[in-house]
Amino acid sequence: QVRLVESGGGSVEAGGSLRVSCTTYGLTAGTYCLAWFRQGPGKQREGVAGIHTRTGDTEYGDSVKGRFTISFDNARDTAYLQMNGLKAEDSALYYCAAIKTPFVGGWLSESTYTYWGQGIQVTVSS
Repeated sequence: QVRLVESGGGSVEAGGSLRVSCTTYGLTAGTYCLAWFRQGPGKQREGVAGIHTRTGDTEYGDSVKGRFTISFDNARDTAYLQMNGLKAEDSALYYCAAIKTPFVGGWLSESTYTYWGQGIQVTVSS
């Protein structure tokens, strides 16, 4: 059974940093793309960043380029999203998602992904 468990969310002041983690369980043999999405109040879910677990290739949404960094630790089966220079508009529920490769669809497209975590809150105060 596949599970994605997010951790590390919380509250931070604007300009600060936060790191959220996504520990994966049950992702059996093969390679995956792991991604972070977010959904703010009254907004649609938005793709933030994605990473290929074997090649390390990454993709970022325009709103976070240069501020956020996604990484994957194979030994811990855990993906991380390091968020720097946080802004109030980064406040959202952050979700981890996974899809086995190869796959059809965009890296930051919600419909691409099969597995989802329960989400974790990140709040940035201005």
